[in-house]
Amino acid sequence: MDGNMIDSKQYIVVKIGIEQYGIDIKYVDNIVRMQRITRVPKAQSYFKGVINLRGEIIPVMSMRLKFDLEEEEATGATRIIIIKLEPQSAVGIIVDEVKEVVTLDDTMVEKVSNSAVEDKNGYISGIGKHKEGLISLLNIAGVIVEKETV
Repeated sequence: MDGNMIDSKQYIVVKIGIEQYGIDIKYVDNIVRMQRITRVPKAQSYFKGVINLRGEIIPVMSMRLKFDLEEEEATGATRIIIIKLEPQSAVGIIVDEVKEVVTLDDTMVEKVSNSAVEDKNGYISGIGKHKEGLISLLNIAGVIVEKETV
């Protein structure tokens, strides 16, 4: 081994619609079953409302609606993934299913170049190659933090 350490990260692979997405595990605080979501008036359409998780009020957003898919039918596989970008701010994202945890190193990840993949929202940080499939790696900060449209 020379000094070139290959950087690897763990991702939680989730299904949103028919696609698989990877979420960097370091941002995942918790994974909970679907539960009653209290609506909040005048929120963005993809914000479903808030949940109370052990006394903490957490806003929850639908990844399907965020990605312009039809609204989810909650099933036994539906999960809310609690994401913490900073210690004091948690957001829940609804996914159709949590599949597995995969470890990807730099050699398995293609960076998304603007020409190859049209991702004007900055939601995807790269494409991971795993077994026979491809996993779109979510730029979770880009998904959660709402950019002001000018």
